[in-house]
Amino acid sequence: MKFAKTFIVFLIINFGALGFGTLIMGQGVQSSWYLALNKAPWMPEGWVFGAAWTLIMVLFSVYMTMLYLKRPTTKIATLFIVQFILNVSWNFLFFNQNLPDFALINIIALTVIICIFIISYIKELKVKSILILPYFVWLCIATSLNLYVSLYN
Repeated sequence: MKFAKTFIVFLIINFGALGFGTLIMGQGVQSSWYLALNKAPWMPEGWVFGAAWTLIMVLFSVYMTMLYLKRPTTKIATLFIVQFILNVSWNFLFFNQNLPDFALINIIALTVIICIFIISYIKELKVKSILILPYFVWLCIATSLNLYVSLYN
C-alpha cells in the first residue's frame, strides 16, 4: 500500500510538471517563431513527444517511488526538485521566451541531474535503474534537437 500511495504522488507531480510546462510554453509548436525554425532532420513527428513523455514519466515515477521508499534522503528530494524545475523551465525558455541557447544550457543541466541519479543510485536499485534510462536517452535526443536549433537559427 505504501508503494501505491507514493507512486500516485510521484505520478501526480511528474504529470503536473508536464501539464505546467505545457501551460507556460505559450503557443509552443504552433507559434510562428517555432514554425519558422530550421529543425533537425531527425526531428520526430509531434505525436512521438507526447508518447515519449508519457512513458518516461510513468517509468520515472516508478523509479522515484522505489528510490524514495528505499532511501528517503534530502539529497534525493533535492535532486528531484531540481529535475522538476529544469524540466518545466525548458518549455518556458525555449517556446515562451524563444531562447534556444539558454534552453540548451537548461536541458544539459537536466541531463546531468538524470546522470547523477543513475550514477549515485545504481548500487541501490541495481537492475531497476533501467527505469530511468528512457528519460536519459530522450534527453540526449532532445538536447541534440535543441543544439541543432541553436546552431542553425
